Amino acid sequence: MSIQLATAAELPQHATAVFLLPAGTKELPQSLQDLHATARQYVADQLAADSKLITVNHFSHQHYFVVAADKPTSDLVAEAVRKSAHQLHAQLKAAKVAELYVQDLSGHASAALTLALVEGLALTAYQFEGYKTDEKSKEAAKLTRIAVVGGASDKELQELDGVLQGVFLARDLVNAPLNKLNAVQFAERMAAAGEEVGYHTEILDLVRIEALRMGGLLAVNQGSPEPPTFTIMEWKPEGATNSKPYVLVGKGVVFDTGGLSLKPTPASMDMMKCDMAGGAAVTGVLYALAKNNVPLHVIGLVPATDNRPGGLAFAPGDVLTMYSGLTVEVLNTDAEGRLILADALAFAKKYEPEMVFDIATLTGSAARAIGKEGIVAMGTATEDQMAALKKAGNRVHERVVEFPMWEEYADHIKSDIADINNLGKAEAGAISAGKFLERFAVGYPWVHLDIAGPAFLTAPDSYRGKGGTGTTVRLLYDFLKSQQ
Repeated sequence: MSIQLATAAELPQHATAVFLLPAGTKELPQSLQDLHATARQYVADQLAADSKLITVNHFSHQHYFVVAADKPTSDLVAEAVRKSAHQLHAQLKAAKVAELYVQDLSGHASAALTLALVEGLALTAYQFEGYKTDEKSKEAAKLTRIAVVGGASDKELQELDGVLQGVFLARDLVNAPLNKLNAVQFAERMAAAGEEVGYHTEILDLVRIEALRMGGLLAVNQGSPEPPTFTIMEWKPEGATNSKPYVLVGKGVVFDTGGLSLKPTPASMDMMKCDMAGGAAVTGVLYALAKNNVPLHVIGLVPATDNRPGGLAFAPGDVLTMYSGLTVEVLNTDAEGRLILADALAFAKKYEPEMVFDIATLTGSAARAIGKEGIVAMGTATEDQMAALKKAGNRVHERVVEFPMWEEYADHIKSDIADINNLGKAEAGAISAGKFLERFAVGYPWVHLDIAGPAFLTAPDSYRGKGGTGTTVRLLYDFLKSQQ
């Protein structure tokens, strides 16, 4: 259940509320009502002790005070507020608060801190509906409404809600197991989301994928008893400001055993329902853009299949002919994501795009390099485009680290018998995967986002929670909106 976001003209008496205070605050403003002298002194003492989250329990209602952090940039201040909101949510949950009022007393010129607080609360409050059958597990969350008193407009809250719904959709998709979300069901969920908010969806089935000779997608699917899909989502509103579309390509491996190059199970294969997080993110971005009627023409491409070792599964040593015509020697069937992305990236050229992103849980190398704290990026986009992406990443705290794509890395994917191989070397594994994709991302500016680290978390991490995070939905929405 999502939280209803609204504005309020004033703070009702005896309402449970959270107040945002500026960094360095030592005393409360006199305009703050409903706080007797003893409680006011208590808060002042806590402020003097440099507390960042202060609670006053009036028994009939509660007052919470969040003090903005003193950080070197406004982006980091906003992130600290999101994290404070995560801590606040635990107290709201314990107190069984159903309705919360938010008032910004920080003196901040924009609504950024108010929106960050609401965003942190809502992202923390997300719960995957799951499949438990006991009544307690199915009980609805208590917090169902957040009302903002000044500091943010209805329009700003509505836009935030649209973005949050996109994140929650992506999280739901990533958290669903294979037996509830195979490639066909994934495509159907993408189409259903489009019907809800107004983007157009076309699903290519096995026959059409074969007709297009998408050799990468077909090869990865060979060991599966279930067919692949290739989903095309298009958001093209009237009055779109871009003449050429932005294209988002998402890896849609709904489960990855590694194929014949079988993965170990503990801390590896057991989490591989998340290997379609890139495709889920693309769906979430399209959903948010359409929900908020953003005037941009954007296309999403999601090739989807599972990767299994059964039947006629493709094998190490096989040579594939890709949609683009290039040949690929398969050295490891667990390097399958780049094979299906390659077909989609080559297919994207038909749209004559302004810019193309691919989003994928692609390499353990990326996760080992920067952990769950960031996203690895590389590509052929201009310096200005990459700088704009990094700025968007800082604003939403889905930070981007650019890796080099020097010519020498192309040697890592040389093959003796085909144009390229699909594995690379032990060193610079994230980059050699990017160099592989570069051979298919031809004719347009392109950025590859490797989200292997932050896409799925095995332990709770602040407002990102546990499980699917929906990473890059907020990042790409923010970036694309800035391109209007």
